[in-house]
Amino acid sequence: MRTDLIRKTALTAAGLAFTGGAIAGPITAAYAASDAKPTTQTQTDRKTHGERELGVRYEAQPNFYYCGPAATRNALSVQGKNINVDDMAKEMGTTEAGTNSINDITPVLNKETGKNDAYRSVEISSPDADATQTDRLRADVVKTVDDGRAVVANIAGTSTDTNGVTHSYEGGHYISVVGYRDNGNTVTIADSADPNQAAYQISVEHLADWIATRGYATS
Repeated sequence: MRTDLIRKTALTAAGLAFTGGAIAGPITAAYAASDAKPTTQTQTDRKTHGERELGVRYEAQPNFYYCGPAATRNALSVQGKNINVDDMAKEMGTTEAGTNSINDITPVLNKETGKNDAYRSVEISSPDADATQTDRLRADVVKTVDDGRAVVANIAGTSTDTNGVTHSYEGGHYISVVGYRDNGNTVTIADSADPNQAAYQISVEHLADWIATRGYATS
């Protein structure tokens, strides 16, 4: 798959985070230490038609450039897995310049899921997502979450969640998408950057534009 259409993730001060802290929303617990024992997957039942959220064993990223490994660890935690972020960072080629692209994360998701085709990379190469790309993202999130997995997305820029809170990652960032409601028109984010904003919801249109010029890993 081509990687030149997906911009490199740069460092941002917003990527700084601290482990621990209170966790809200569907994020069920915090891991303050990377060597904590894994726990059984927890997962909420579909509340109504068109709504589902997965249980996440949340862990904040330990430094400003580990958002890729941390987002991947949080995504894999919905499958009951607890993989050391340092090990994943080595596999992804993460450095102080960050993790290069979603194409470095997809193989790790496949390896840890135990299926070579569990995940694939999808690019949104345009500066803004169009209706077709947004519809595809919506369908991908719903399918992946219904399969009991989380999406990992490479984002850049500023967006606003459904509570009116602004989240800004001008240099780039990685997040996990761990749920949806309203048939996928609103999605739930697990964000490793700040445990005080570990979980929030955003419209799928805003998420698609946030991913634009980059990509995401999905079933």
